[in-house]
Amino acid sequence: MMNSTSESSIPPIGMGTFRLKGDDAYQAVSTALELGYRHIDTAQIYGNEQDVGRAIADSGVPRSELFVTTKIWTDNFGEGKLVPSLRESLDKLQLDQVDLTLIHWPSPGGKVPMQEYLGELMKAREQGMTRLTGVSNFTIDQLNEAFELVGPDNIATNQIEIHPFLQNRKLVEFAREEGLHLTAYMPLAVGKVMKDETLDRIAEEHGATPPQVVMAWLMLQGIAVIPSSTKRLHLESNLEADRVKLTADDLNFIRELDKGERIANPDFAPEWD
Repeated sequence: MMNSTSESSIPPIGMGTFRLKGDDAYQAVSTALELGYRHIDTAQIYGNEQDVGRAIADSGVPRSELFVTTKIWTDNFGEGKLVPSLRESLDKLQLDQVDLTLIHWPSPGGKVPMQEYLGELMKAREQGMTRLTGVSNFTIDQLNEAFELVGPDNIATNQIEIHPFLQNRKLVEFAREEGLHLTAYMPLAVGKVMKDETLDRIAEEHGATPPQVVMAWLMLQGIAVIPSSTKRLHLESNLEADRVKLTADDLNFIRELDKGERIANPDFAPEWD
């Protein structure tokens, strides 16, 4: 059940914009594009699509070089809501089409049937509003349901929280077996990786930074990463992560850091694997 078309077209490293608002979002995305990032990730609920769109428009980077992702918020799942909400996102982003549209969270408590909102997402793609479609924060059961409803080829990725302290192994293993691409959000555990002795030591041995080590670890597994930063130095450094070549020992040490520490866990989250 390989999903190679979607996997190969999602750039392995991107710029996440979670928690970035207004001028911060605009400046961060502008800097990222200037440094060579071509994968930008936003969402309706972030309230920054307009700022991201302005940064893209002002950057002068050809649209064909960019990979832009947005995510549909749960309030917009119902019939007659999803497509117009994505049209609004496109207007804010100043784009005719996004490269990837994700369902941000499964419908809280299953209020809107998955068939309904995935069906609407397929309609949006048929109308040319998005090139690829996928999901975020889906459990194994929910992924299986999505595969049955729309087919695995229509799920380009599952964007989930993965970092050394929450390695999400059950889901990662399932994705590997199914040929499903994964994208890791919060890969740096909101800065916590900078304070870990093991990661610090591995980084030192490689002449790298702890964030570079973590992103290299994720990309080695074929997982795309979308760290968020407003600092030019960090953005620049993150782009160099693919140069770090980790050893088997490094991987074993990182494996031992898993404590199941989940950061993104709102009250409407599904029952995690």
